[in-house]
Amino acid sequence: MNTPDQLNRYIFEEMNVRGELVQLAESYQQMLKNHHYPDSIKHIIGELFAATSLLTATLKFTGDIAVQIQGNGPVSYVAINGTDKQALRGVARFSEAPKDLNLSSAFGDKGFMVITITPEKGERYQGIVALEQETIAGCLQDYFRQSEQLDTHIWLYTDTKQALAAGMLLQRLPGEEKEQDDANMEHLAQLTSTVKHDEIFSLAAQDLLYRLYHQERVKVFEPQSVTFHCGCSKDKTYNALASIQPNELTAILQEEGKIEVKCEYCLTKYSFVENDLADLLNKPQH
Repeated sequence: MNTPDQLNRYIFEEMNVRGELVQLAESYQQMLKNHHYPDSIKHIIGELFAATSLLTATLKFTGDIAVQIQGNGPVSYVAINGTDKQALRGVARFSEAPKDLNLSSAFGDKGFMVITITPEKGERYQGIVALEQETIAGCLQDYFRQSEQLDTHIWLYTDTKQALAAGMLLQRLPGEEKEQDDANMEHLAQLTSTVKHDEIFSLAAQDLLYRLYHQERVKVFEPQSVTFHCGCSKDKTYNALASIQPNELTAILQEEGKIEVKCEYCLTKYSFVENDLADLLNKPQH
């Protein structure tokens, strides 16, 4: 992909419809770095990465979003966390690579998706959607239909060989002319469905949007950069160790000589010796 990692928002000036296009290369590659995921896991985490970026762009406040898929199949957990600044990180846990890319094959018969929105100011919101569709895009469309009552179409793409991911979203805005808005939405969805796999990974955003919608009046806003950002640190890891009883920390130190914690997102290792943990080791037992 020759395009930068960016999310582009746009609206159709003569229709009650907004759109988004995200194209990801370096950020997706950094997310995968050193994890040695099989291709099927790369595919799932790539689609969820692109999807979370699209969802993050729908936030109208400063805050975070987490999109998780959990289940009882070969893949037990995949999560992408993002901010309104389009800084994202992700991880997958699995026992074996799923045989195909259907969600039921990957996550079993008890899979569900959890979308958690945490504004800096205001109440946290959480929505849960059963995996009743076989694709992440289908499940997210169900989510918008159930929780937001917004007609939304989503397309997700991955290229695991080149480690590229991308996605598009169309969403109807509130309007009084339901019949006309339905027709407009269907027309734009048909146009968007013509995107070819190689086009979304090779064309610049402006070129791709022109190819799709050159007969429509489209206003494209300033693009937003998308980055991989883990956010872990030694201080945060230390604070996490503070929740462990001092006698348990002491036992680990006596056996290992140090306490080593690895971030599951970026695989950075943080090591603590006894002197580093003096304040924690001397605090009262609960």
